[in-house]
Amino acid sequence: MKNFLEMEPVWTRKPRQAVVAADRVEILTEPGTDLWQRTYYGFRNDNAPVLQVKTLERYFSFTVKTRFASKTQFDQCGVAMYLDSENWFKASIEYENEEYQRLGSVVTNHGYSDWATTDIPADVKEMWYRFSRRESDYCVECSMDGADFKQMRIFHMHEGAGGILFGIYACSPKQSSFQAVFTDLEVTACRWQAHE
Repeated sequence: MKNFLEMEPVWTRKPRQAVVAADRVEILTEPGTDLWQRTYYGFRNDNAPVLQVKTLERYFSFTVKTRFASKTQFDQCGVAMYLDSENWFKASIEYENEEYQRLGSVVTNHGYSDWATTDIPADVKEMWYRFSRRESDYCVECSMDGADFKQMRIFHMHEGAGGILFGIYACSPKQSSFQAVFTDLEVTACRWQAHE
């Protein structure tokens, strides 16, 4: 087991206000920040801050707890694998309104994003994520308590077979800002078992 924060993470687009400590990362999001490419909405956005480490390891899991004070539509924070502007992944809770939020993920291959979601109550303000790699295939899971993880999706990255970067992100696509806190950041042996 490794502490993600001892693996020399680096920023892609460092936010103006962020704290990286021995046991946590805090990000104050900036208005108009997001990650999205082409599909359906007719726009591209590539300016969200991402804190990542680089690895050649082909089998591992990365677990993190998120706590967030999101309050405006599309506010989001979670896990990410940002390779370049046209090849990346993110999983998070996106705030929608006072009734519900969207727990989901986006996979972007060769410049086209998808978005897979399920609705959850708006009062959920903490979530654990586990991001696992098996060569160029990946799995993301979520948990309310850090013990019982549920699969969100399995996916393939066309450019994800070699060295990759992975970590955390937070952003506010609209004119808003909120505090995102990341703790319990651990990298372990792969907990996504091989298919029998």
